[in-house]
Amino acid sequence: MNTSSTDVQRVLQQDNHLVHSFANLNELKQENSRTVITRAEGAYVYDGDGNKFIDGIGGLWCVNVGHGRHEIADAIASQLKDLDYYSTFYNLTHPLAAQLAEKIASLAPGNLNKVFFGNSGSVANDTAIRILQNYFNRLGKPNKKRILSRVGAYHGSTYMAVAMTTPAYREGWDSADHLVDFLSSPYPYRRPNNMTLEEFGDFLIEEMIETIERIGAENIAGFIAEPILGAGGVIVPPEGYHRRAWEVCQKYDIMSVSDEVVTAFGRLGHMFASKEAFDIQPDIICSAKGLTSGYQPMSATIISDDIFDVISEPGAMFMHGMTYSGHPACCAAALTNIEILEREDICGHVKRVGPLFETAMKSLEALDIVGEVRGSHFMMGIEFVKDKTTREAFDQDVNIGGMVAKHAQQRGLIVRPLGSMAVLSPCLILQEEETNRIVDILRDSIVATIEDL
Repeated sequence: MNTSSTDVQRVLQQDNHLVHSFANLNELKQENSRTVITRAEGAYVYDGDGNKFIDGIGGLWCVNVGHGRHEIADAIASQLKDLDYYSTFYNLTHPLAAQLAEKIASLAPGNLNKVFFGNSGSVANDTAIRILQNYFNRLGKPNKKRILSRVGAYHGSTYMAVAMTTPAYREGWDSADHLVDFLSSPYPYRRPNNMTLEEFGDFLIEEMIETIERIGAENIAGFIAEPILGAGGVIVPPEGYHRRAWEVCQKYDIMSVSDEVVTAFGRLGHMFASKEAFDIQPDIICSAKGLTSGYQPMSATIISDDIFDVISEPGAMFMHGMTYSGHPACCAAALTNIEILEREDICGHVKRVGPLFETAMKSLEALDIVGEVRGSHFMMGIEFVKDKTTREAFDQDVNIGGMVAKHAQQRGLIVRPLGSMAVLSPCLILQEEETNRIVDILRDSIVATIEDL
């Protein structure tokens, strides 16, 4: 059913009161600067004029099982009728929070058996750091406060999470900078020209060790890392990097936090990618997005038994929590979403179709302004360059990613522009022919962009 033009205009008028996330607020004052999405089904969304688009960004890295899953909506509605809300503070719980915590613990690797629920990836990552600092306080190591992150990382937009996020995302904004130290980005495409991939991997680990020894391991609580850096550029680290970094953390008594807000629940073909894809056993995994496929706002910070044993010792309260932690409707959405992921073997589907999507996407590297196509499975990015030989970037005033994204949207595909990049994180239910359609639209859109330059 189409929304009338009058209705769209009413929405846009009302939208003048909405502060958009990660937007150029000045540009949104301009005519025809916003798109009104009115409905969605499967891997597609529709705007207020009835135009159909492939949802190439899966909502925002999150609609893993696709749009319009009535059984998730029905589970949410049914739960709200039975128990609309109750707190998980103090000694209180409810059946679905307990059931979901048990289910997540059964899926998480190793001894990650304790689950704290929040309502966003930012909160999940903030929670991880608060828990780590409390853990070391209780061990009598109050100086272990600092966190190691990476240039290019994206961990969220709350005060601590954005401090751990690459500096480019917080220009003009304050954060808890004093608690974070940045390591170099594990960015093979932009590695120094005289380095082989193997040498680059060695450099990253040597730098990590040097940084730890300069700051002092006695002052560092944790190292936080996305398996594949997402909003920082879909950066896949060199082979073996994660395992080696994890081993360094083990040696120096630094806790390993795996930010799987994007990668968990199927995007790389695993419920959790840390162990299965990258051979590490984190002390904490942070997840959100695919946990409910976006049907409700929810996150899970999953901690090891070892950490829990310390923070649950007699003598102090766990002084952390949110009103909506473990909300019954969110738990219902997550449990049904996980059931769909398992029943339809969506992880297996991603393992089969993902490599085909990667191969088709790589064909775009033949185009003049495509420097590199990178990523894994249903998490892909295209980096555009002014000169392929020298890898010279476009000038900052050339919004090349935005130009490609605009052409793609005109052709029926929504992609995410990130400066000199276009990013793809589609619903995990896409079939091979649909992934090929994405690549065809991208090719035409990039060619049109070249003609505009």
